[in-house]
Amino acid sequence: MSRLAKLATFAALAAAGLGLGLSGASAQTLRIAMTASDIPTVGGIPDNGSEGYRFTGFPVYDALVNWDFGKTDQPADLTPGLATEWKADPEDPRKWVFKLRKGVKFHDGTDFTADAAIWNFDRIFNDKAANYDSAQAAIVRVSLPMLEKYEKLDDDTIVLWTKKPFSPFPYLITRVLFVSPAQFAKVGSKWVDFGKQPAGTGPFKVTKVTQRVSIELARNEDYWDKARVPKLEKLVLVPMPEATTRLAALRSGQVDWIEVPPPDAIPSLKSAGFQISLKPYPHLWPWVLSVADNSPFKDKRVRQALNYAIDRDGLVALLNGTAKPATGFYDPSYPAYGKPKTPYGYDPAKAKALLKEAGFGPDKPVKAKIMISTSGSGQMMPIPMNEFLQQNLKEVGFDIEYNVVDWGTMLVAFRNPPTAAMSQGSHAVNISLPFSDPTNIYRFFHSGSMPPNGSNWGVTNDPIVDKALDEAFNTFDPAKRDELLGQANAQIVDEAYWLFIVHDLNPRAMTAKVKGFVPAQSWFQDLTQVTVTK
Repeated sequence: MSRLAKLATFAALAAAGLGLGLSGASAQTLRIAMTASDIPTVGGIPDNGSEGYRFTGFPVYDALVNWDFGKTDQPADLTPGLATEWKADPEDPRKWVFKLRKGVKFHDGTDFTADAAIWNFDRIFNDKAANYDSAQAAIVRVSLPMLEKYEKLDDDTIVLWTKKPFSPFPYLITRVLFVSPAQFAKVGSKWVDFGKQPAGTGPFKVTKVTQRVSIELARNEDYWDKARVPKLEKLVLVPMPEATTRLAALRSGQVDWIEVPPPDAIPSLKSAGFQISLKPYPHLWPWVLSVADNSPFKDKRVRQALNYAIDRDGLVALLNGTAKPATGFYDPSYPAYGKPKTPYGYDPAKAKALLKEAGFGPDKPVKAKIMISTSGSGQMMPIPMNEFLQQNLKEVGFDIEYNVVDWGTMLVAFRNPPTAAMSQGSHAVNISLPFSDPTNIYRFFHSGSMPPNGSNWGVTNDPIVDKALDEAFNTFDPAKRDELLGQANAQIVDEAYWLFIVHDLNPRAMTAKVKGFVPAQSWFQDLTQVTVTK
């Protein structure tokens, strides 16, 4: 049986509630069906992309700097986590000093200390350390290419250095989550075993991991932020990659909450009394285009034709309004959108003219291979959505072949160059991505962020983009930084480095019994205030 077939089997078991303990849950148990095709890892740095961080990252662990979910009328920003304050040294802005929070306990009862913090950095950035974990390192290091070194200054302070001045560095630090060194030693100093009995400092504790089936979390009564001690007693997370399976599980009462309900089911869910949550947030569903020599998207005219060829409004209608058209990396309402000269709309005639200019036509279509996933973090309904796009593109002269993989395979490919074996000859990757902090545009588009130093899978190398980004991250003035990021975004749009498709609206459905959830304008969400009534 293939891996995808196995996962489908496990999802079906989940929907039926067989062996998962999903039936008859107590009033203070919340059961969530994720879009992930497998359970995210729980050993400190979750896999499964941002959905992993949403469910087994930030609920279980803290970073030095956390996301602030309290201001839901604006995009989520930063708030103190395991560090109470941080600042760049005025004499050397590459040097960042972090003051650590006192009195924090890991779930195993041991203390969070400066030594524990350095031990955690070693596990990701020091491949000579005994606790180094290559799997966790691979996930974090593409997000944190700027870190040069780190050290303990005293029992309450650690110092991190960047390779060059980088003003939004604290945003990157949210990706480093802290685990208990004592628990790691207790389980035999093996990361595989730690993943079965992990210990962090977060508001929830991992109590049970059933491989490929479910994860159970419990309230951490001793959480250091008393305002965020969970109201729930228990949280059960189940991977269900198929939207129809998630829908069936919700309707039958096997789960209380599903991520990304099928759009065509939303009216009937509403009429049946289920809650539908939609909220704009900083997230993009694009095709990341390779501009490597072997790619048809190396030609700007082909990339622009691609962007003119798709009917974004039609796709939004297919999704029953759970997304909005995208015309750039950022949404136009975002302060860093800038002033692109090329606002893409649905213009098949213009797409055909551009392809003709590039040497293509009815007898010579543009042949391209696109890696897409069956499901995954923020992917909505990737198969029908891509089928819709495929038809749009065929009408103007594109011959698109899809390479369908599971989400984990795509994430591995995205951490490697488009010419690497992991990319399987793909000319684009249809991956969903956040732009929730200013560092994301850097690691997706700066020439210094090509794999393995970042996530510039498309190997974009544009001096105008690089200059704007370098200047943006060298200033500590937020308004000036947004202006410079807007210049970078405008160039990215005008050059059509990606196919900008839609921004999704973070759709989820839940029973009327779920109370207290207020969606943040973030890919990540706060589950500590949620309750489930009888």
